[in-house]
Amino acid sequence: MTSDEIKAQLQKVKYPGFSRDIVSFGLVRSVGFVDGTVKVALALTTSDPKIPLHLKAEVENCLRARPEVREVIIDISVQAARPAGNSGGGPGNLPGSSGAPKTARYSVAIASGKGGVGKSTFAVNLACALARLLTDQGRPGRVGLMDCDIYGPSVPLMMGLQGRPEVEGDGAASMLVPMERHGVKVMSMGFLVDDNTPVVWRGPMIMKTIQQFVQNVKWGELDVLLVDLPPGTGDAQLSLVQTLPLDGAVIVTTPQPAATNVARKGGLMFQKVNVPLLGVAENMSYFVDPAGHKHLLFGEGGGIITAEKLGTSLLGQVPLIPEIRAGGDAGEPVVVSDPGSLAARTFTEIAETLLARLVKPMPGRM
Repeated sequence: MTSDEIKAQLQKVKYPGFSRDIVSFGLVRSVGFVDGTVKVALALTTSDPKIPLHLKAEVENCLRARPEVREVIIDISVQAARPAGNSGGGPGNLPGSSGAPKTARYSVAIASGKGGVGKSTFAVNLACALARLLTDQGRPGRVGLMDCDIYGPSVPLMMGLQGRPEVEGDGAASMLVPMERHGVKVMSMGFLVDDNTPVVWRGPMIMKTIQQFVQNVKWGELDVLLVDLPPGTGDAQLSLVQTLPLDGAVIVTTPQPAATNVARKGGLMFQKVNVPLLGVAENMSYFVDPAGHKHLLFGEGGGIITAEKLGTSLLGQVPLIPEIRAGGDAGEPVVVSDPGSLAARTFTEIAETLLARLVKPMPGRM
C-alpha cells in the first residue's frame, strides 16, 4: 500500500461525534507500509481518555479490512485539551483538531499561492460584505478575520485599526481580545509588533503563532471566520489545516498565467489535505476607463480556467479600480465607503454565493 492509499482508507474513520474524518482533521501525522505491516502515527488533543482508545480500534479495524495488511502498529500521542474555564468564562477559543465545540460555525481560508494578487484586499472586503449581510439578518458581530500573513500583515491598515488588543485573564488562562471595526472582529500580527520591527521567524514560530491565533483569542460566537493566509503552500498553510478544521477555501488569482499557474497549486494543496474548495475569485479582472471602455490589462479567462482545472467554479470577477486601493489605504474598504459601487456589489455577490455554499451540505463537512 502507498501512503496515499493508507490515508484514503483512514478517511473512513470519523472523529467521535463528528461526520468529518481523522485525515481532514489533521490528526494523522505519518503513515507507512512495509512487508504487510502498516504503521500509523496520530496526534490528538483531548481530555477524554475514551477517544484515543476508540480511534485506535477504529483505525485498526479499518486497515485490517485490506487483504494485504497483516499487522497494524498505531502510535497515538495525546495532549490535554485546554479546560473550558480558561477562555475567560465565555465562548473564546476556536476548536483545534481536538473537536472541541465550534465557536465559528464556518471557517474559510482565503489563499492565493502567489503574492501580489490582492488577496488581503479581497479578504477584507469579503469580510465586510459578509458582516453587512449578517447584520441585515439580525446577526451583527458574527464575522471574524484572522490575518495569518505573519511577514507582511496589511489587514490592520485596510481595516483602519491601530493599537494593541486587550488581554483578559492572567498567565496560562489569558486570552487576546480581537479588535473590531466595520462589524468584523480582527486579529493580526500587525497588532503585536512594532511598525519598524521585521518578523524574521522560522517555521516552528509561525506554527506557534497560528495556533495561538486559533486557541488563545477570544473570538466569541461567529458565523464565519475568514483566514487570510500568506502566499505559498508551506508552514502557515499546513499549521492552519492541522489546528483549525476548515469548512472550505477560496482561491484568489489574477487572470494571467503567471498567477493562475501558482493559484492552481495552492488549490491542489487544499485538496490534498481534504479541505473543500468553495470557488475561485478573479481579482483585477478588468479596468473601466472614464469613457466606459473595458480594458483587460492582465488578460482574460484565467479565473474560470483555474476553477475548471480544480473542479470548482468561479465566484466572481473583481474589477481593477482606484476606489478599491484608496479604500484599503484609508482603512475604509470600498464595501463600506461606497456600497453601491460596482466593486462593492461584486464583493457582496461573492459573499452571498459563499454563504449559500457554506450552508449547503458538502461531503466531509461537520
